[in-house]
Amino acid sequence: MNAQKIALVTGANKGIGYEIAAGLGALGWRIGVGARDPRRRHAAVDRLRASGADAFGVPLDVTEDASATAAAEFIAEHAGGLDVLVNNAAIVGRMPQTPSSVDPSTLRDVVETNVIGVIRVTNAMLPMLRASSSPRIVNMSSSVGSLSLQTSPGIDMGQVPAAYLASKTFLNALTIQYAKELSDTSVLVNAGCPGFTATDLNGFSGVRTAQQGAAIAVHLATVPDDGPRGGFFDDAGPVPW
Repeated sequence: MNAQKIALVTGANKGIGYEIAAGLGALGWRIGVGARDPRRRHAAVDRLRASGADAFGVPLDVTEDASATAAAEFIAEHAGGLDVLVNNAAIVGRMPQTPSSVDPSTLRDVVETNVIGVIRVTNAMLPMLRASSSPRIVNMSSSVGSLSLQTSPGIDMGQVPAAYLASKTFLNALTIQYAKELSDTSVLVNAGCPGFTATDLNGFSGVRTAQQGAAIAVHLATVPDDGPRGGFFDDAGPVPW
């Protein structure tokens, strides 16, 4: 394995994903910019390289099996392996999204990207991650997916779109299961919450910058070998499941 750390960040052409790539690139890592739109992917790579990062584009649509398989083959050929996977790609889905109004097709679309996409990409990358000396998987979740917080008296999360919220609860459960399955390996799997970050997912209504939202992913990607596994964290520390 190359001594230089290699990471793949999905949905890295903009927003939090781009800033995760930038943050890891600033550490001297080689960064795979996973994105399905060629123009946006190339633009993000050019911008990262202009800032001094060692970045390369990875064509990747997380909703397609063949795309995930091809992305793994591409990384193996062009980078020689993978140390860190950051599953960042996500969508909110069409509105309205109260439980009584959401169209089932919207829920399927959101889960396809936010949950099944994570399984699809993670499983495609696992052989390379297992070969790494310090492999990490970071799933970008949200505190709105916490069942504990959803049911805590006095905590009001506002009107969170139901399909998006359910997908993050689903992702949290999936993170725990991956951590359990990989508990006898060196692969550390954790979930991170970026906080209410201004991105196009919320019409840029968030109160945190994309760079601030990316910080937890950079942290979890760089935890030591005795670091946490199967945890859920934000900048302040553990988040209840």
